Amino acid sequence: MTSTQSTLITNIGELMTQDPARGTASVLRDAAVVIEGERISWIGPAGQAPQTDEMYDAEGRAVLPGWVDSHTHLVFAGDRTAEFEARMAGESYAAGGIAVTTGATRAADDFDLTRLLMGRVAEAVAGGTTYLETKTGYGLDVEHEARSARIASTVADQVTYLGAHLVPDGMDADAYTELVCGEMLEAVRPYVQWADVFCERGAFNEEQSRRVLAACRDAGLGLRVHGNQLGEGPGVQLAVEFGAASVDHVNYLADTDVKVLADSWSGWDRAAGTGERGTVATCLPACDLSTRQPLAPGRQLLDAGVEIALASNCNPGTSYTSSMNYCVTTAVLQMGLSVQEAVRAATYAGALALGKHVGADVDGQRAVGSLAVGHRADLHLLNAPSATHLAYRPGMPLTAAVWRAGVKVR
Repeated sequence: MTSTQSTLITNIGELMTQDPARGTASVLRDAAVVIEGERISWIGPAGQAPQTDEMYDAEGRAVLPGWVDSHTHLVFAGDRTAEFEARMAGESYAAGGIAVTTGATRAADDFDLTRLLMGRVAEAVAGGTTYLETKTGYGLDVEHEARSARIASTVADQVTYLGAHLVPDGMDADAYTELVCGEMLEAVRPYVQWADVFCERGAFNEEQSRRVLAACRDAGLGLRVHGNQLGEGPGVQLAVEFGAASVDHVNYLADTDVKVLADSWSGWDRAAGTGERGTVATCLPACDLSTRQPLAPGRQLLDAGVEIALASNCNPGTSYTSSMNYCVTTAVLQMGLSVQEAVRAATYAGALALGKHVGADVDGQRAVGSLAVGHRADLHLLNAPSATHLAYRPGMPLTAAVWRAGVKVR
């Protein structure tokens, strides 16, 4: 039997573990981490580190958990540069642009879709993302939604079914909703863990969204909601009512929306990371800037007791970036979050939105988004002495090295 290779990462200037079990001691100085196989086996002061097979000198730089990007749309072909240019010239964003991508995605063959997806994931990993979700939603018929789900399942860490992204041109909305809830759901079910619905004007109304969520829940899928992006609406309320893991966008919130989200976390001990979890509010700042929507009220949500996540929403129409560094920078500089809060939202809370915030089992069901013994060894080394440099030096290429499931991939 071959023994597992061990690697010591030592001389870490700042180790931001994002481990709730450490409480206020979650940031360590002059620290070290030991990786064995895919897992973290030891964390502590550099001077007390055990012997290992290999050693990597961090040279006083900062180490964070790898980014957890809990909201992307990476399975697509085509280009929407013209739409972006028009929006920058003053046209308002509307959901209908999705149809442009649908045509290009349907026309692409499996090889090209897979190649494009792999390239986008590689870009994300190079920027420090070590765990990501992606969605279907650019097929919008049974054949192409199932194909997108199958391809995504071979590359992404988790896959979300988003047949309810937009009603295709020429189809009756209620008839299409029935397709999403029936034959299409059955076709994608072997490949997906989650289901989502774009509950928004121009997409799916409250009654249609409710039908989609109920059908997907009954099929055993976890739930997510695109909600409250273009105006106040029922998305947040539906997400909490159905016990969705997250509601994403949340740009326009009434006081009642904030309260219902906060109430969903009333049984949760945020400091310890224990108790009955609620619905994560996922903020997508890169999308907000591209669509010129108000930034999601992350500060207000945190102060109300809501767990918030940051995600890239990488997609061809409204947020063609997978840079979580950029999202964290924006959250600090423009949304009122501290660096620690923004990093937590992009790591631990992203894992919370994907149900991967706990677990240290030997069968591989290991937590991501935080650094602790038994968790998956996903680490992001910055070319800086602290995470503060993400906001202090915005736009600079600060990712120095990345370990994903114990393997150094950059």
